[in-house]
Formats: sequence, structure tokens, C-alpha cells
Amino acid sequence: MRDLPDAVLFACTHNSVRSAMAEGLMKSLYGHKVYVDSVGVHAGRIDPMAVEVMDEIGVDLSRHRAKTFDTLADSFFDVIVSLSPEAQHSAVEMTRTMACDVEFWPTLDPTAMEGSREQKLEAYRQVRDTLLAKLKKRFPLDLNPSP
Repeated sequence: MRDLPDAVLFACTHNSVRSAMAEGLMKSLYGHKVYVDSVGVHAGRIDPMAVEVMDEIGVDLSRHRAKTFDTLADSFFDVIVSLSPEAQHSAVEMTRTMACDVEFWPTLDPTAMEGSREQKLEAYRQVRDTLLAKLKKRFPLDLNPSP
């Protein structure tokens, strides 16, 4: 049985939707067993629709404060998961000075969705549910935390 990583960083373009969702989901799955953080390449603010669809499953993102790679307080991660091509580039650059794995999970940007409010919310739900499935597959709940 594999061990859970001690620290995971999720990264996307603005840290306002995808990486914030991934951070919230990972924390809801593992609590304090794994240190989890998220960043964006550019400064952003949490997206209200992301807060809404996460609230539907009991994950509160209302207090999330978007961060960038430049403002990251901790830089010791076992795994960096980038969710956008731009974040992938920044994650690879960051790992030039540290030893950690970088994984690229290309993820739809729901902010680009056009249509009615419900159609937009459905795109956010799709991202949420896709991230949850990927997290459960990559970090199965039966893994043991590292000693």
C-alpha cells in the first residue's frame, strides 16, 4: 500500500476556481492528514459560482483567499498538481530548486462557459465532480499517511 504525500499543492491560472476547488476537496477528504495548499499564476479572487457549487456538497470556500506562486508561504511539497497549462509551466519552474513530483491534470476552465446561469453552474459542477473523481483515484481513501 502506498503512503499519502505529506504535502500537496494545486495550481491553476488565478486560484479562483479549479485549484481552490481541488484544495477544498482534498481537505474535505483527508482533513489534517495531508498539508494542502493552492495557488494561481496570476492574482485572482474566489469565484462566487465556485463557492456555490462547493457549498452544494458541504465544502466551504467562502473564506478562501487566492494566492500566487510568488506569495506562497511554504515551498516544500511532495506533489504539485497543475490544472492549467500556464500553471504547469510555473510548477515546472518551481521544481528546479526543489525535489517534488509535478502532475498535469488538464481541467476545463468553467469561467469560459457561456449561456444561462444554470448552464454556467453545470460547468462548475462538472469541474468539481471531475476533480473529486481524480482526487479519489490518485489519492485513494485507503492510503496510509506517511509516518
